[in-house]
Formats: sequence, structure tokens, C-alpha cells
Amino acid sequence: MSVTSPGAAGAGTAPVTLDGVRAVAAVDLGATSGRVMIGRVGDGILALEEVARFPNGPIERADGWHWDIEALWGHVRAGLAEALRREPSIESVGIDSWAVDYGLLRGGDLLAEPFHYRDVRTARGVDAVHATVPFEELYRRNGLQFLPFTTLYQYAADPRLAEAETSALIPDLIAYRLTGRTVAERTNASTTGLLDVRTGEWDTALAEALGIPASVLPPLVDPGETIGATPADLGAVPVVAVGSHDTASAIVAVPLSTPNAAYISCGTWGLVGLELPEPIVTEAARAANFTNEGGVDGRVRFLHNVTGLWLLSETVRAWEEEDGSAIDLPLLLASAGAVSPPARLFDANAPELAAPGDMPGRIAALLGADRPGRAGRPMFARIIVESIAAAFAQAVRTAGALADREIDVIHLVGGGARNALLCQATADRTGVPVLAGPVEATALGNVLVQARALGCFGADASLEDLRARVGHAGPPRRYDPRS
Repeated sequence: MSVTSPGAAGAGTAPVTLDGVRAVAAVDLGATSGRVMIGRVGDGILALEEVARFPNGPIERADGWHWDIEALWGHVRAGLAEALRREPSIESVGIDSWAVDYGLLRGGDLLAEPFHYRDVRTARGVDAVHATVPFEELYRRNGLQFLPFTTLYQYAADPRLAEAETSALIPDLIAYRLTGRTVAERTNASTTGLLDVRTGEWDTALAEALGIPASVLPPLVDPGETIGATPADLGAVPVVAVGSHDTASAIVAVPLSTPNAAYISCGTWGLVGLELPEPIVTEAARAANFTNEGGVDGRVRFLHNVTGLWLLSETVRAWEEEDGSAIDLPLLLASAGAVSPPARLFDANAPELAAPGDMPGRIAALLGADRPGRAGRPMFARIIVESIAAAFAQAVRTAGALADREIDVIHLVGGGARNALLCQATADRTGVPVLAGPVEATALGNVLVQARALGCFGADASLEDLRARVGHAGPPRRYDPRS
């Protein structure tokens, strides 16, 4: 099996199914669940088939919160095997996941389970880094908003770093397991705090100033490059770099409808911002805590991280533990939509809400209220949704002001696009229309970048050409602002 080089149409002997449709596999790992999808691309066709879905989340060990990477790897491997069983003509595999977390390797083996970004150990890393390099200087160099779990802070709190030969971010770690090659895909590398915001290369001087050995930073690759191939028992299929930060893949599939469109990629987190040709690293952007992360084709994702549906999912999880039974979330949201809008909200980005635990109790404390009983749950859910929407609205307004753009539409993609209450609240609080969908934007973006690398869209297909294909996945649902 061979594939064409990125952007080269018609060169190569990659297999094509009898109906002219070509297939790839997308591994899409989120902070609460993961999935393996088959993506099919052809003339007028862009389709996804889910072949595996599995849970993911933090696990508590004696030394803190971790990811169960072996379980995750087992799910990915089984999912790829099932994908190849269903579609033997799969030509490549692409992997995306959440950002910032990593595994340390020595002799090809993990030194320990990767820490979860919500583990409290990162606080001492923040102090250590800022004692050496003030945040103002960091922002000028890496363009990233302050988040206490950014990779460079995690490195500064990780005593195992001195033992490591290399470090691999989560999607690169899975790619290493598949191919035996360690790389750092550039969009995800941009979230580590160690990539120069202007050059897109490792800032080795910054790393060494912080006591981070430059030797642990792997070679960088761009979306569309082939990393290696899967093992023979998984078909020896090429593994192609995509926008391995899940938001970078999601933004590929945002059908930006105007030059002044904003986006919200909403799942566990809400990533709210604009796509720009150049970074904005002004003092105003730093003060507003806006970040400049790498996008596919060298675009800049100028955005702000807002705590997203994590607040609702953690609240529902706590209630399910109290009840000893599952909660019907669509029914809860329908009930929430039927109550009057709340008079009081809370700060969705409050640091008290960052860690797993008693979310209803923490939110109630912020509101100065009692924990809700069962009868009060619809109103409590409404308060959560409206508070998230209010945070989205503030981020949209700030993004427009910083970039000197008059935002005229918001594209909301990801799991949050299913939440009609959230979409309508976002339209109401921003005063501009919200176009919701696609839900599976991340997987679609993953598939589109692979398909372009295979030469499916012509020699010079642009990001806009890829987005033009997204309409085949279904038109967005429009929410107009109400007075």
C-alpha cells in the first residue's frame, strides 16, 4: 500500500473502493471519552462511521491524578482493528487528542503514567517557572494565555524529567506506540509553552533557561506528514499527522461563513476565538488572557479557554452518585429550558471549579446558595448553562475587540452543538446568530487533513477548500438572538 505525498493529486497507487470512495481512520481522544471513526471521502461525499467509543477520564493514584494510558492504548488498538475489519481499504490513520499532557520515555518505555492536567502538582511548577522567567516575557515568546497546567509548568514540577530521553504529547505517544517513531506535531506542540510563537520552532533557549533539557523535545512535524506505519497486524497502514490538538482539527471543519466569524469548539472545554493569519501578542491580549495556538496550514487560533460542559457533566455525575442511578440529560435540559432565566450567575472560570469532585457543592458556594434538592435541579442546570454562555459571550466580545473585528456570526461545533439550551443562550448573550454544527467537527477535520494528504482534493487544496466539503456532513442549525 502506498499513499501520495501531501497535496499531490493522482500520484501513487493507494487503493480506492469500488464506488470511488476512499477511506481513512480517525482516532479522536477527548478528556472524557474517545472514539475511532472511519472517514469516507468521495465525489460529494464526506461521511463518518463510528466503530468504537470508550470512556476516558482521570484516575486517582497515590501520587495524584493520572491518565490510564494503557487502557486508552488498548481501546485505540482494538478500535483500529475493528475499523480495518469493517473497511480493509483504509489508507491512513490520524490521531488527535486534548493538549498539554505528555508521557516521558526512556529506552522506549514510559517512566510512569502520564499525569492529568487537573492534578494540583502544577501549582509548584508555575512558581518555579515565573521565578525564572516572568509571565510577561513568556507571553512575548510563546503567545500563550496563562493556564496553570501548560506543559512547561508540568515539566517544572516533574522530577522524572531528568531521567527521560524524550517526551511525547498524548497523540504523539499513541503514534509512537503505533509506529515506533517519536515526533511532536506542531499544532499540539504550540500548546506546550516551549514553541516560539513567531517561528513555530522549539524555543530551546527558553527550555534550557527553565532547566528543561532540549533533548526531550522531539522533532516537529506538520499536519499532512507521514509519521510511520502501523504494525503488520494492524495492516501496516501509514500514520499521518493531522491537527493533533483536537481543537486544531475541529477548526479545520468549522465552515467559517464570513470574514468576521468567531468559533466556539465546545466540549469539556469551550475554545472561543478567531482564526488569524498572524499572532496577537500585545499587552492587551496578555491582560485578557488570550492565547495564540498553532492551526493547520500555519493559521493562528487566537482564542480563550472557557470552562465548558465539564461543569454540567461533573454536576450530573455527582447527582448520579447521590441517586445511585443514571440521569436523563436531555430530559434535564428540557426541564431547565422551561424555567425562567436565572437572576444570578457564577464565574464559569472560577479556579474552585477546576478539579474533579463535588461540583454542585462548589457552584452552590459560589452562588451563596444551598445545594439543590431534586426539585431544584432544572434551575441549577439552567444556571450552569447560562453561566457558560455568559463566559462565551464575554470571550467573543473580547476577541473581536483585540483583533479589531465586528463579530457577525458564531460557529459552535463539537458536542456542545447538541445542547440547544446552550446554543440559544449563547446567541442571546452575544446578540449575534449562532450556527451549531457539525457535532463531530474534530473527527471531520482529522479526516479532511488525511484525505488532502492522500491527494483527494487536488494539488493545491486550501483550508477553505476543505471547509467547503463540510456542508456534506449536514447543514448547521441556526439560533437567532432573542431580545
